[in-house]
Amino acid sequence: MQKSNHSQLSIIHSQLKYGQKTIFYSLLYCDRKTMEIAVHPDGTVMVKAPVESDITLIEKKIIKRARWILKALNYFKQFDPKTTERCYVSGETHLYLGKQYRLKVTQGQKNSVKLTRGFFHITCRNEPAPDTVRKLLNQWYSEKAQLQFAESMHRCWQKFRTPGIEKPKLSIKRMQKRWGSLSEKGTVTLNTDLIRAPKECIDYVVTHELCHLKCHDHGPEFYKLLDSLIPGWEKIKHKLELTIV
Repeated sequence: MQKSNHSQLSIIHSQLKYGQKTIFYSLLYCDRKTMEIAVHPDGTVMVKAPVESDITLIEKKIIKRARWILKALNYFKQFDPKTTERCYVSGETHLYLGKQYRLKVTQGQKNSVKLTRGFFHITCRNEPAPDTVRKLLNQWYSEKAQLQFAESMHRCWQKFRTPGIEKPKLSIKRMQKRWGSLSEKGTVTLNTDLIRAPKECIDYVVTHELCHLKCHDHGPEFYKLLDSLIPGWEKIKHKLELTIV
């Protein structure tokens, strides 16, 4: 890889081999004194280096931190929502807070969704087509997510609360590749589909994002903080991976 035109906004995309793995990264030359390596939730690796940095030295530092980079990339993969094809017909099971409930779809006077005695009772005003059932159930999930996620944020914030750090706003929406995220403005966004996971998994994702208010990357300090807030979080992460399929 050649270094050229070291303007403040020049970005070079490159890659390095580390054993059997290949690390793809973006290199940004900018006005700074030290080099920074960051792994982002979307799987991109950003390297920021001083303008006159030697590329050989940059690559040596990337290799030195390669194990951490690969660990962070692997960690983010667990937040990729797993989906299976759904038919939205009677008898099919759907999750809510980690428990399975069967659908009972009928036609009635108005559209409604009720969760009682182990069943999702879904009534459709018109012919109960799968697409209608899907929309009604997703609307129900969204309404429950507003309530459950707000309660989760309250629980997690009580443990995390730190002088000088304001409680972030909460946003809820469907995301294709993430369970949660923290914006640069400090807003925690949770995937609506997370409502299907157990409460402890929701709290885990919320706490994960809150930790980024103090630790922006997934370095040792981040894991130290996460461990202090949720001892044994690895088991909860594994439960999340197994539950949402």
